[in-house]
Amino acid sequence: MDFTSLGYRTDLMLLQLSGSVLTDEGDYVVVRTPANPSFWWGNYLLFRTPFAPGDGAVREVIFHREFPEAEHVALGIDSTDGVVGSEDELKALGLEIDRSTVMTATEVNEPARPNVTSQFRELSSDDDWEQQVALSLACATMKVDEEYRVFSRRRVEAERGLCEAGHARWFGAFDGGAGDGGAGGQAHARWPGGRLQASLGLASDGSGVARFQNVQTGPEDRNQGIASTLVHRASRYGFDELGAHTLVMVADPGYLAIRIYRSLGFSDTEVQLGMARPPASVST
Repeated sequence: MDFTSLGYRTDLMLLQLSGSVLTDEGDYVVVRTPANPSFWWGNYLLFRTPFAPGDGAVREVIFHREFPEAEHVALGIDSTDGVVGSEDELKALGLEIDRSTVMTATEVNEPARPNVTSQFRELSSDDDWEQQVALSLACATMKVDEEYRVFSRRRVEAERGLCEAGHARWFGAFDGGAGDGGAGGQAHARWPGGRLQASLGLASDGSGVARFQNVQTGPEDRNQGIASTLVHRASRYGFDELGAHTLVMVADPGYLAIRIYRSLGFSDTEVQLGMARPPASVST
């Protein structure tokens, strides 16, 4: 399958590597993630064209036909320019339109304020991955209920599976560790390998393009240069070890982290379009 959007192309690369199933229906592609059915952006329809008048209602019917048990609705457009089409109609249907910024880099700059106190390494132990679950919950922008906890754990299991299969590396910044207390940090009895402060994934299918995933920093560890240092180190790994020629990052244009990525050398390349309506039980 060919895709116009670099954002969706790399999204789908990651999903397929972790077990999701893609079915090409001509006008749209069905994306299914059987292992995590509550993952909206693992279970959605990707349409090849914007929404013409009347398409919103028609495409929602198609979604429910493909996903009869789903409580959410999630639709994407395989485009790069941010043009939705009948935007008012989608809003009337209760669909929230998300325009994400697809960023690329062929080289990276040194961080302006590098962090020199945290330890930076790959996630490896059961403790590390358990902390990844906790970090994901701490950084959640949605209501954290039992369903969301299950979703988060399944997503982390998929991330670990990508790493164990050799398709990705997950990097973390840690505060301290057993023995020496880390570089300026404090040893943590609960977490012998150090307390996880921030994490991100970098995945590739060997095509020369590597995609960042889930860059997140715990609320108490922000504004310390941790994220910029972590992204820089992972970027260098992508260029030097993976042999990637292009790094891809998808960012929220309204969130401050995008300034960090731009300062490191990532440039705005495309607009990725998604529209979703969460289950009635979910509040943001």
